[in-house]
Parts: sequence; C-alpha cells; structure tokens
Amino acid sequence: MKVIFMGTPEFAVPALRALLGQAEVVAVYSQPDRPVGRGMKTKASPVKEVALQAGVPVFTPEKVSIPEEIERIRSFGADFIVVVAYGQILRLPVIDSPRFGTINIHSSLLPRWRGAAPIQRAILSGDTVTGITTMKIVPKLDAGDILLQEQTEIRPDDTAETLHDRLSELGAKLIVPTLKGIMENTLSGMPQDEALVTYAHKLQKEMEFVDWKRSAREIDLAVRALNPWPGIRIETKSGLSVKIKKGRVVNYTPGRPGPAGTLHTFGGELFLQCGQGAYQILELQEEGKRPVAGQDFLNGLQGRGIELPLTLKEGIGS
Repeated sequence: MKVIFMGTPEFAVPALRALLGQAEVVAVYSQPDRPVGRGMKTKASPVKEVALQAGVPVFTPEKVSIPEEIERIRSFGADFIVVVAYGQILRLPVIDSPRFGTINIHSSLLPRWRGAAPIQRAILSGDTVTGITTMKIVPKLDAGDILLQEQTEIRPDDTAETLHDRLSELGAKLIVPTLKGIMENTLSGMPQDEALVTYAHKLQKEMEFVDWKRSAREIDLAVRALNPWPGIRIETKSGLSVKIKKGRVVNYTPGRPGPAGTLHTFGGELFLQCGQGAYQILELQEEGKRPVAGQDFLNGLQGRGIELPLTLKEGIGS
C-alpha cells in the first residue's frame, strides 16, 4: 500500500507509526512549524518529527488544495491518503487523487459528534460511550461513509486528555485493517444516518467560566471535558483566580454551604456549592504554578489570611 499521510498533532502519531510498520508511506503532510510555549520558539509538529525520524519526505504548505500541491500529491501515485487531525480542509481534487480514496480517522462514533471537538463534547454531554470511526472523506464535513468503528467506555474519571490518548491508540488499531479491507474489496462503506447527526462545535475560551447554578454533575462534566483547555476557572471579587483540575460530585451536603457559587470548607476539604448538590475540589492550579491538592490550596489560603466561605464571581455558562 502506497500511502500519503496528513496529520499534525500528537493524536495522529500512533496512526502514522502503524502505517510506517505495514505500508509504504511515500509522503507526509503536516501543518507548518509554529511558535509554541512561553518563549514562542518555532517547533515542528509531532507528526513531522516522527516522519523525519523515519526518513519520509515531509511537506508543510500553508494551503494544500492549491494547483502545485495537487500536482505533487498526484505524482506520488498513492493508493490512499490517510487524514488524522490535519487541520486543513481538503478540496475535491485532493480527495479524489489517490487510487482507492481518502480516509479519515475521526474520534467519535459517527454520525454522533461531527466537527471540531468530538472528544470534549462527548464528555460534556454526559455520554457513557464514544469511539473511533474510519470513514471515507467527502467534501461535506465528516459526512462520508463509515468503514470501521470501535467503541470505548467513557469512564467516570476520564478527562478530555485521558480519552484523547485512548482514542488515539484505537485509531491506530483500525487504520491498517481499514485500508486492507478496501484494497481486498472486503470492506464497503455504510452511509451515515442523517437523522442521528450531532455537531461537536469548536471550544471557546469563555467556556472556562461556568454558571455555578448548574448541578454538581454538570460542573463535573465541564471540569473533565475542558481539561486541559480551556479549563474551568473560579474567581473571587478579591482577585483570587484559579482553575479546577480535578474533583468529584458528593452525595451529601457538607456543612453550611450557602448559595450556589460559594466556595467553602468542611472537615478539612474544599467544596463548591452548586445549583444542585456540592462538588468537592480535589486539585487546583493557579496561573504559572503547578497543580496542588485541595487541602494544600486551603492551607495556602490560610497562610495568606484568606478565610472561607468565599463567594465566586458569576459564570457565564458554556
């Protein structure tokens, strides 16, 4: 199998490694090097780094669907293009260029959660399962025929980060059987049921401010879904600003909690009173500092002369 691989972030790396082991990867396309981190040093994408280590030619055009790139892609005579979180929209001349088509690894059980943030939206919506879909790429967003799928449970302690890593490995597991099935004519696509389509809209920075009148269950889903980005931020009128990294819903009312949006302590533990129920905060992180346990954070507040309960600024919802 002659394959052109298009991908950029760490999520795409396991699939690339799987193909390097069982196919002829003739070229890799990735997003251009970008400035990253506090020092804003230019850095290659994870996919580019792996491809270069493997000796595969790498191309990083700002736009892939331009005439000169389309001609270059056609010149490779590829059987497939495999796309995993590439970050560019492919036009029809690119999609139709390989012999057997262009295949995508999508991190949901399509037709549920088409779009930019399927992992986060699955958690945020309280889904109990999600998975990976290999699909044929068509011009309409994530609407191509389904080829193979494998599901995984969304665990009660899963964050977007942990689920991301698990789905990345599932995608790597499915991609070679998908391509072989197509080449051997043992795998044909199944059209998606348009009546079941949901959309995973892009995350926004302002989602870090949650309405505390929501239930503790909803707050927990938001903390897990938006970890690591944009995170859930709590702020007080006195200027305290910190992100919740980890917590859990409690099935009792600790102490005298006050109204929704009250940060309080009971039995040496830190709690947030929600519109329905309470949320125990187990780990927090201030800007530029390492995450700390809730109890250590409490000790730090006491050291600064800050006493609980504290009333948080109202969130704007997500």
